Amino acid sequence: MRSLVAQALPSLFVAVAVLVGWELAVEIFNVSEFVLAKPTEILAELSASSELLRDAAGYTLQEIVYGFALSAAVGIAIALVLAAWRLADRALYPLVVAFQTVPKVALAPIFVLWFGYGVFPKMLLIATIAFFPVALNMRTGLYAVDRDLLLLLQSVGASRWEILRKVQIPNALPYLFAGLKIAITFSVIGAVVAEFAGSSQGLGYLIEFASTQLDTRLVFAALLVISILGLALYYGVGLLERLVSRRYPPPQGLNPVG
Repeated sequence: MRSLVAQALPSLFVAVAVLVGWELAVEIFNVSEFVLAKPTEILAELSASSELLRDAAGYTLQEIVYGFALSAAVGIAIALVLAAWRLADRALYPLVVAFQTVPKVALAPIFVLWFGYGVFPKMLLIATIAFFPVALNMRTGLYAVDRDLLLLLQSVGASRWEILRKVQIPNALPYLFAGLKIAITFSVIGAVVAEFAGSSQGLGYLIEFASTQLDTRLVFAALLVISILGLALYYGVGLLERLVSRRYPPPQGLNPVG
């Protein structure tokens, strides 16, 4: 517990310093609240609009969780296919990379047109944004096993499935969680982008609505909630990683990341 507090203190100190500087700058330069709200005003807005922000955060969290789960499933499946069949890797991996270069913001209105304004098109957009780091990292981890070891296992009669299940997948878990940590942050961004494209609920919709009303206090309050939500989800994935790594440690002699 003390180590966690010690790790958090530098970040907390920097955050407090930034907020104090922000407050003083707005006050000294007499910046209009329509341009930039003070941190104290934002905190007051958090309290005044707590119910509105809570409901919006709950809706956005639902999208994030569903989209993240789908992106993780798709990313892992792609990585397993690419690692299991070299021909598939040579044929499909360039296409996966090419798809990643497509600006996903352009897909948001198309998904709304095809699937309407519900949770599903937002979940789909999140998955298209967040699956790539999962697939890439998992694929890297599956390939990170020493080739001589693979040849040795094959020589003693181990099947491709046995090698994948008992050696490659355990070795790939640290790589996978590195990708999942990136994917969860992408999922938060994807949810907000999806709500900008077409929604009547959620934190993204709330930010867009508040912007049209020039309500910068509510805009920043919603942004703060999104940041807290993203931070909590990121550390939640980190906690899951620690639990899984204790139960399924990498095989001896292999080098995990991080």
